[in-house]
Amino acid sequence: MYRCFRLKRFLLFAAVTALAVSFCTICAIIRGRSMLTSAYPGNEAPVPLPVVMYHSVCNKAPSEYSVTPAQLEEDLEWLSCNGFRSVSAEELIRYTRGCGELPEKPVLITFDDGFYNNLSLALPILEKYDMCAVVSIVGRYTNEYAAADPHADSYSYLTWQDISALLSSGRIEIGSHTYDMHSGNGGRQGCAMLSGESTESYSERLKADIDRLRSELHEKCGTEPVVFAYPFGALSAESLPVLRDSGILMTLTCREGINYITRDPDCLYGIFRFNRSGLLSADSFMSVLTEKLPAP
Repeated sequence: MYRCFRLKRFLLFAAVTALAVSFCTICAIIRGRSMLTSAYPGNEAPVPLPVVMYHSVCNKAPSEYSVTPAQLEEDLEWLSCNGFRSVSAEELIRYTRGCGELPEKPVLITFDDGFYNNLSLALPILEKYDMCAVVSIVGRYTNEYAAADPHADSYSYLTWQDISALLSSGRIEIGSHTYDMHSGNGGRQGCAMLSGESTESYSERLKADIDRLRSELHEKCGTEPVVFAYPFGALSAESLPVLRDSGILMTLTCREGINYITRDPDCLYGIFRFNRSGLLSADSFMSVLTEKLPAP
């Protein structure tokens, strides 16, 4: 009798436990679906977005920050053959605000520093593969270096006229890489805060720099940047309010990783990018670029 009684208690306990576990599992599934719907209106999942960061494109020995035109063409051909479609910053901004859709396999192409070869050598290749890009310029380089020594593919920077030509192509958006915070002036690393610098002083310095480039681009090229590329990827949390107030809607870092784009505009602040080193083959680089993308 004793053993029979314990067995019945055990079976009853097991049945109640199984029912409780099943109930909790069902609740968790319902809660998870509810959170997904809340986070992504219309049940839209985040869109994976790899971003390529180029610098110079010229016919000299490739380096960590320079590729040849042939390498750029190999990259764009690979992306095209593997179903990727380049998207503009404008498309991404509109999508996060509830307008339009993104392609199934989007990719964002960016160029930093504003080299003349982005116009002379890169643009024709972008046109060949029906792709677009963001070129982020350094204002002082355009005002001083480009004006003094224009139109050498291997080292010159874009003039204001060159920038207007890029805009006229319909394939290029111009971003800000600061007016003059790229060269480490005063011991500053990019536009990061200096040790001991007050938030007020830093904010004033950054705002003055951002506003100067925006003003000159508006005056000379009829455009105002909404994309900001952090020089060297160096940043401070204190920079974001300044950039927002200055009309920046997307910021580009140098941290590598896949971005996930949602209908929330804030997802465009702190975009990850993969630096395209000319020391890698196209296949090797594309393997790094895409290895963390979710399986189709």
